[in-house]
Amino acid sequence: MDKKVVANEVLLEEAAVLMNEGREVTIRPLGSSMLPFIRGGRDSVRLRKMPSVAVGDMLLVRLPGPRYVLHRLISKDGDRLTLMGDGNLAGTENCTLADVIGTVTAIERGSRVVKPGNGRWWRVLKPFRRYILAIYRRII
Repeated sequence: MDKKVVANEVLLEEAAVLMNEGREVTIRPLGSSMLPFIRGGRDSVRLRKMPSVAVGDMLLVRLPGPRYVLHRLISKDGDRLTLMGDGNLAGTENCTLADVIGTVTAIERGSRVVKPGNGRWWRVLKPFRRYILAIYRRII
């Protein structure tokens, strides 16, 4: 099977249309901002438009630019959201509920399908992430 590369803007806009129709979409994210829970270029994620979002959800959002990120929701104040990648040591993104394209419902690792957790323990371990991620990157 030939591999086809499509620009993020095209792929994710089409994914947004499908999710708005109530369909589930599977994409393969790139990058390392969600390590160790999502390995960019290797894992795939299933996304669905959900009626609501909660702290701990992994969200695909459209930011100005347009720029797209798949990060975890770390705080919610009305319709204002703050996101941060699990593999990030600092740096957050701010957006609104209207910017949310979909929520991760499953992570596919080869033939294994993993239901995403809410990242509660990972958020608690934030002061130690630097060391945990350094060890993880050396092992993997």
